[in-house]
Amino acid sequence: MTETETLPDAAVPSSSRPAQIAWWLWGVAALVVTIVIVGGITRLTESGLSITEWKPVTGALPPLSEAQWQAEFELYQQIPEYRNVTGPAGMTLADFKFIYFWEWFHRLIGRLIGLAYALPLAWFWIRGAIPQGYKLRLVLLLVLGGMQGVFGWFMVRSGLSGQMTDVSHFWLSIHLLTALLTLSLLVWTALDMRRLARIPAGPAARLRLVPFLVAVVLFIQLLLGAWVAGLNAGHASDSWPLMQDRFLPEYDSTRGFWWAVTHDPFLLHFLHRWWAWIAAAALIFQARRVKPFERKASVLLNALVGLQIVVGIATVLSGVELWVAVAHQGIGALVVGATAWAMHIEGRRK
Repeated sequence: MTETETLPDAAVPSSSRPAQIAWWLWGVAALVVTIVIVGGITRLTESGLSITEWKPVTGALPPLSEAQWQAEFELYQQIPEYRNVTGPAGMTLADFKFIYFWEWFHRLIGRLIGLAYALPLAWFWIRGAIPQGYKLRLVLLLVLGGMQGVFGWFMVRSGLSGQMTDVSHFWLSIHLLTALLTLSLLVWTALDMRRLARIPAGPAARLRLVPFLVAVVLFIQLLLGAWVAGLNAGHASDSWPLMQDRFLPEYDSTRGFWWAVTHDPFLLHFLHRWWAWIAAAALIFQARRVKPFERKASVLLNALVGLQIVVGIATVLSGVELWVAVAHQGIGALVVGATAWAMHIEGRRK
């Protein structure tokens, strides 16, 4: 690949440490993948509403005595999920401790990500190690991470009152997609930094039209997947490729098509399983476009797409078995990261 564009020499001052920043961002990206996986476990074990308060600082510690555990359990007993679902099923304090752990662990990783990002950012900033033109982007990533925490609380709060026995699938999609957007930006910026370390005067990667359109196709699939998760629509069928012994399942069309697209679990399950093939075709197309420039990225994206399809089908056939469904969500996060890598490769072509 021939480089013809240049950046000013001031873009990489002698004090900057792009290679170190790249490794730091890779580490934070790995933590984001971890929290997406743990978030999947939290959702699938119905643990998301077990902590009914948002305490960013003091909430880092779990209950440390039986009295504290009982107090948390009593708070949980006041919400609709307990009154209508888990309470009538005979939930015990031991059962509550199990779901509490996953929600607490999910929030703990979120706090760790905040510290793992903010403290090194401050250190690199003070040392003058951030290359010119990247400070604003790194600060915006910090803000995006903070918004992710706020969106998470709005998601939880949506399931604590009224007649809701679960969180809003709209807030769940905002929470999940913000995490995946953060992951893709971390990967992109880490690649920028690695490139600066290798080619200080090389061109900056840009978002090109074709990769952008591929990203839109993938976004739609991720959005549908988040809605499927929020509405427990994975249970709408345990057969593949047919649903209810037919290609297009019966769904509630009495309130209009757009309501069905955003609320009906059967139609959403159908759209998610078949839009997946459109997304797969777009991602494979993207992988082929970057193969002449970086074969490893092409191979990785192709492999992850194929694996995701197989695991997605296995999730359906297993009746949404916990660890199969968690693997499906985790591989989805890796697909996002690999797509960002492929988009970055194309973005630095002339």
